[in-house]
Amino acid sequence: MSQSPAAPPQNPMRAALAALVGTSIEWYDFYAFATAAAIVFDDVFFPADMPPALRTLSAFGTFAVGFLLRPLGGIVFGHIGDRVGRKKTLVITLLMMGVASFAIGLLPTYAQVGVLAPILLIVLRLVQGIAIGGEWGGAVLVAVENAPKGRATFFGSFAQLGSSVGALLSTGAFSLMNLFGDEAFDSWGWRVPFLASAVLVVIGLVIRLKLEEAPVMEEIRAQNTADTKLPLVEVLQTSWRTVLVGVFALATATGGYYVVTSYLLAYGTGELELSESMLLNGLSLAAFLELVVTPGLSWLGDRIGAHKVVVAGLVGVIVLSVPQFLALGTGSVVLIYLSMLAMRLVMSALYGPIAAILAEGFEPRVRYTGISLSYQICNMIFGGFAPLAAVSLTALAGGHYWPAAALLMAISAVGIFCTLRLRRLGTPEADTSAPRSVKETASAV
Repeated sequence: MSQSPAAPPQNPMRAALAALVGTSIEWYDFYAFATAAAIVFDDVFFPADMPPALRTLSAFGTFAVGFLLRPLGGIVFGHIGDRVGRKKTLVITLLMMGVASFAIGLLPTYAQVGVLAPILLIVLRLVQGIAIGGEWGGAVLVAVENAPKGRATFFGSFAQLGSSVGALLSTGAFSLMNLFGDEAFDSWGWRVPFLASAVLVVIGLVIRLKLEEAPVMEEIRAQNTADTKLPLVEVLQTSWRTVLVGVFALATATGGYYVVTSYLLAYGTGELELSESMLLNGLSLAAFLELVVTPGLSWLGDRIGAHKVVVAGLVGVIVLSVPQFLALGTGSVVLIYLSMLAMRLVMSALYGPIAAILAEGFEPRVRYTGISLSYQICNMIFGGFAPLAAVSLTALAGGHYWPAAALLMAISAVGIFCTLRLRRLGTPEADTSAPRSVKETASAV
């Protein structure tokens, strides 16, 4: 079948920045929920006479349900993205996330409407889950598929930077509202970060509507016929091993991240009675560090191999798991901040390059569906339930941190094996280069 010449690619940096802005806004909304679940939702959306530990578990439960529908979002929007185009899916997911987040800021409390309050919160959280489930894969591919050859890890990291930017904006917003005092924060201050997302969504839409599809998407459309298999069917038939290994390779980048952020915040303010604002400020510093170092670590991945950088990061997580909580137990602001910064540094090494590693494992015509399945199934299993498991294990251990540290070490050890396995599943020619065409992709992947 003859192919028409590919359209000229858009500016790689413009595409990467568009991916960064959009994912930053979506992750801001997502992390705002995670932060609020750790410090305020237990008091706002659940009865005051419920035992504190059960209220904390319930609050994290609402956080966890958002992960249940993320694979569905990945399947639905992955199909649209592989068949119609990346751009349209990214506009839809951004709108869904923004509307849901704004509505959370308007929800009545348990004291006002009783059990209806947590029910409404869960419904909106499920909408968030579907939206973020379809967001990540498209944002990654906009950056990776428009990158110059041999630079996919670096440019793909811009979509990953949205996580640290979103976390920085979220914890920064909550830290700012904390300045008004506990009473004001609990009554109305926590709502402001959710309501403010409306402004950010408008900015993101303006940028995303100007996006152009990568040349590889034009060729995929030309090749699709009535006999072409559904992307989900083809992925499950030809690449199910890559999907499965990708799930466990991502476990620390997703579930481990929430253990050292949301769970750490709940553990520090609950079991150790540390200052809420102090921990929020520390997490903000850590998010800023991640923002600064991720591009450099991803650049290094293009030079020495993205798999090597990810494995080094996972080893770092194993080494720092216990010291992270030991530092928290000292109550020393300096030690706590240093441990947060060290942990976020090594996590940046495994999160930034993973986009290009996953993208090179799937054929272009099913790439959106394939990487979305791996990432969102992982988030459903590890992202939603890792902090919940850490809270439960801490309660069973009488308030000790060691089960959470052991959980981090275990999933990181599995992650090392699966990251190396991902490399073996690829062809010898794979070089994390960004394909300009379907033909070039076939040789690169």
